[in-house]
Amino acid sequence: MFFQDTVRLCYDEILEIILIFKFFLIKKRIIWSLNIVRGTGCVFGQMINKLSDIATSCPQWLKEWMDLHGIMLWGAADLQGFSVPQDGVGNKFPNAISLVIPMNPHVMASIKKGPNSAYAAEYAKVNLKINELSHALAMEVKSKGNLAMPLAASDRTDTENIRGDFPHKTAATRAGLGWVGRHCQLITRPFGSWVRLGTVFTNLELSCGPPVERNYCGNCMRCVDACPAKALQGAGWFPGLPRESILDVQACDQWKKKHYFQYHNGHNCGICSAVCPYGLRLLQKKVLHKQDAGAENR
Repeated sequence: MFFQDTVRLCYDEILEIILIFKFFLIKKRIIWSLNIVRGTGCVFGQMINKLSDIATSCPQWLKEWMDLHGIMLWGAADLQGFSVPQDGVGNKFPNAISLVIPMNPHVMASIKKGPNSAYAAEYAKVNLKINELSHALAMEVKSKGNLAMPLAASDRTDTENIRGDFPHKTAATRAGLGWVGRHCQLITRPFGSWVRLGTVFTNLELSCGPPVERNYCGNCMRCVDACPAKALQGAGWFPGLPRESILDVQACDQWKKKHYFQYHNGHNCGICSAVCPYGLRLLQKKVLHKQDAGAENR
């Protein structure tokens, strides 16, 4: 089963490479790729072949800020037409900067049967880091004469419908950083869904990455099968698909509160993300890299 999933994922990657080349040839723009992540304009990183140094129309100070803070995957999203907060003068923010912060892969791999103390601690630590980075980035954007507003990480402002002020995933998909999986979480090429997200709304003029407009999960249903609450509907994501078509959020929330209340009052689970092949592949790469490094030192 894992072999079949892997073959399907590789096939999807080949299709995506073709799409990226097509976009490059048509638009005649430089395309930056993080392990075949879709993105243009303001998508940068420090991972493969130092591709973060490619010249684009994004401000140099913004690239330097990301490098200074060790943010390996980020991008800009065009949010015109979406329900977003207003700036200080009554206008809706037209853009957002999306930040992707990876979780510890060993911790993520340890929760296939349910959350644990290590995951709860990692979850809190990364959320705190995201909030600190988002506020610092907003201040930096403002210091350049622009408007900015950070979006809090994992903040439920609508407790009845279990949602926040704006979906971080929407900004991330619009920035070209990944797609939404069948577990209703963002999946990125370099880190899988073993990530947490930050968002900073702004009126800063940015070259925004083309939005991801389909999912790359293939026929994989691992997260759906693993969900103990049976809350995942099995639908493949595309832009505009209602959350309810992917996730029964009430069933998910009730299960967590009943079985995992000791972890942030039932706010944690993570089983569906832990079994995602994209995340597991990241862990396999780390193991192989460690083995190769050990062999070289012998």
